Amino acid sequence: MTATSAQLRRALIALCVTEITSWGTLYYSLPAMTAPLSRSTGWPVTVITGAFSAGLVVSAIAGIGVGRLLDRFGPRVVMSTGSVAGTVSLLAIGAAPSVPWFIAAWILAGLAQSALLYPPAFAALTRWYGPRRVRALTAVSLVAGLASTVFAPLTAFAVARAGWRATDMILAGILLVVTLPLHIGLLTAPWPAASAGDSAGEAVPSAGVVRDVLRRPSFTALAVAMVLGAFGLYAATVDLPALLTSGGTSNGVAALALGLVGVGQVCGRLGYGQLSRRTTATARTCAILGVGAVTVAGLGLATPVIPAVLAVTILAGAARGNYTLIQATAVSDRWGTRMFGTINGIFLAPVTAAIALAPVGGTLLMEWTGVPLEVLLLLAGVVAAGAVIALAARPSREYSLAGDRQSRVDSSR
Repeated sequence: MTATSAQLRRALIALCVTEITSWGTLYYSLPAMTAPLSRSTGWPVTVITGAFSAGLVVSAIAGIGVGRLLDRFGPRVVMSTGSVAGTVSLLAIGAAPSVPWFIAAWILAGLAQSALLYPPAFAALTRWYGPRRVRALTAVSLVAGLASTVFAPLTAFAVARAGWRATDMILAGILLVVTLPLHIGLLTAPWPAASAGDSAGEAVPSAGVVRDVLRRPSFTALAVAMVLGAFGLYAATVDLPALLTSGGTSNGVAALALGLVGVGQVCGRLGYGQLSRRTTATARTCAILGVGAVTVAGLGLATPVIPAVLAVTILAGAARGNYTLIQATAVSDRWGTRMFGTINGIFLAPVTAAIALAPVGGTLLMEWTGVPLEVLLLLAGVVAAGAVIALAARPSREYSLAGDRQSRVDSSR
């Protein structure tokens, strides 16, 4: 049974709304409240960001299983379950009386993230939309890219007036009321069989397709490049408030800087459609990581001047926004959509782990060097290394964006 246009539109609208809400409540809220949370509880910032990172590591590991569940059951059950788990985790975080409780609550949040954030949403849209996936993926990422813009200042405002515990309770209510009804009520389009995709009709078992892709050197090289890019870009942007406040900047201005990352993400993603039509997957991966390295270095050089760092923050957000779309399309652009949930779940596990370790990694680098400029230059070097390795991730042939009919372009273009 084929999904109707109305069903696909409803699913796309639902995911636009639930992604901005899920990212805002389960990801961007903590960086905006880290400093006041630490002052209120006496817990070190490294412990708080470490708990956040622990949850993201769990999300990375759980994402492999979630990918398999998506291939089998579709997004409605998986993402609805994530809505409930995310709500419970935020309530537990807000009630945490001790560090072990706080860490355990963020581990539960990590399980919820694996079923709520971009990977399951992108997997659903990739399978539903097929060759038209880029427009749908861009639409969701454009809206969700505003999560930091909306929720970082909102969280800082709520914390200043009600405290961090009450703020987490409020965020839990927002997550439940917004996402659960939409996941249950609008993700109803028929789910394609796991074996369907650009390879449909081939006499290759599904398990054989997975093994074939995972054994390719280009798959490993691409994963390494994306891991380095993720760590550098996310550490630089997520830890930017902490880097700024360490130099005496107010928490409100630091939260504004984090919010501007979202503005940059939206601006950057507006041009991704044109970029994808004019370049191969390898060329745009290298280009976006290269630009990302330059902007992260620019953050370090601009840090002493607040107006300048706010301007560069938008550019860094643009690079990170395009990185998200590269991450979403890396597997399907090169190897099609057959068994996409499973393959993409495995591909994204180390990438998500790098994103998980980025906040605490940036904090540890700051404690080691004590100088924001040095931290950001080191992170720029990490992203630049990813851009170089991405050149080795070029398979002998690459899918074009019409590639779900096995149309391919020579990757040397």
